Amino acid sequence: MRKRGGAFASPYLPQQTTNSMKQIIYGMIAVLLCACNSTPTFKTNSEDYQTYLAETTVPSNSKFFDLWDAKIKSDSTQTLALGNVAREYTRIFNETGDINALKQAEASLAKAVEHAAIGRAGFLRALARNYISQHRFKEALPLAEEAKTLGGGLKATQGLLFDIHMELGEYITAKSYLHALTNPSDFGYLIRAAKWNDHLGDIDTTIRFMEKALTKAEDAKNSQLLVWCYTNIGDFYGHAGRISDAYDSYLNALALQPSNAYAKKGIAWILYAHEQDAQSAMDILNSTEQYNQSLSIDLLKSEIADFMGDTALKGKTLEAFLKKAAQPSYGAMYNTHRLEIYLNDEEFTKALELAEAEVMQRTTPETYDWLAYSHFKSGNLEKAYAIIQQEVEGQTEEPVALFHMAEIFKAKGKTKKVAEIKESLSEAAFELGPLMTEEIATL
Repeated sequence: MRKRGGAFASPYLPQQTTNSMKQIIYGMIAVLLCACNSTPTFKTNSEDYQTYLAETTVPSNSKFFDLWDAKIKSDSTQTLALGNVAREYTRIFNETGDINALKQAEASLAKAVEHAAIGRAGFLRALARNYISQHRFKEALPLAEEAKTLGGGLKATQGLLFDIHMELGEYITAKSYLHALTNPSDFGYLIRAAKWNDHLGDIDTTIRFMEKALTKAEDAKNSQLLVWCYTNIGDFYGHAGRISDAYDSYLNALALQPSNAYAKKGIAWILYAHEQDAQSAMDILNSTEQYNQSLSIDLLKSEIADFMGDTALKGKTLEAFLKKAAQPSYGAMYNTHRLEIYLNDEEFTKALELAEAEVMQRTTPETYDWLAYSHFKSGNLEKAYAIIQQEVEGQTEEPVALFHMAEIFKAKGKTKKVAEIKESLSEAAFELGPLMTEEIATL
């Protein structure tokens, strides 16, 4: 399933693998997946989700949206209208993946920050969150710092600063903000405590915090928070091998929001990675892309097409992804996915440029991993190994990063370390999917 920051990355099979060998390997993978799941006999039922596939529309704009939008076009100093319009554009982006809506929200919030006399801190936080969605983390930080200086909504600002510093890889600072937020009865604290423990690789504690947050959302009868909780905890259940619980969580999200694309992709992943029912997974994605423009759909379709042996569809979807992801509106949002494709196409210069750009923007173990892996694939083993030793090893439990490390360690003859990583990755078969699981078997 992959973590949210790198959702549905697309690994590729070695082209020389024969079809008969693939069948053998996939059979072995199926056994492994079952062995890793707490509910090995679990199987989805298409009747559970088919009704939601017919849902191809997103709820219409608020009845006041046109009025607000008209106001900001004629008078950009009306901060209330600007804030309302920004919230509506943000909702449209979240539900449709339309990048233009996210940029419209940014424009409205930037005007609100410029003209606000009252509530400026709130507008600064909203604009910072918009930047986070665009992976403009360094630009988000001074906005959050200014909001902190202004006061007003201090806990909200501290939560935002935790989020930003986590994205920047500044974990000591992030932890200090998490401590400042500590309140076991507060939703904002609970979800961030979950994020922190996910960073540490403690999936059980992560789930416990998320379940507490879910209870808070249920008590508040807040459907928006409930949908967010269900989709997020669905991912975590999947990472823990609790496939049935993940499936139920996605269905719960769809019951509240039938058009929710993320929940549909989650079910598609279960069909593909757990049941290896690639066609049913593809059917869900084809239905979803009728109304949702998220580029993650293209990425997942390309992976499933690869699994199915449909090279034409794989090429078509990757070409579509690259064309869209290169548009200026997307900025750096899909840089890691683009560089992965470049690496597989042996366009090493392009991959290295993107990897270096990512490290300049945020110094996480994961971005350094991609830089190391780009050097490795380019033929510079010693450079890759040095980066891994200094910036990655022992600093992340993210499965893709672990796999890259194992490849580099193998090339360096570090067989003991490879064996240790391989054992760890055996527990991440569902999260990684059958294609990368096959690659792990070759380590």
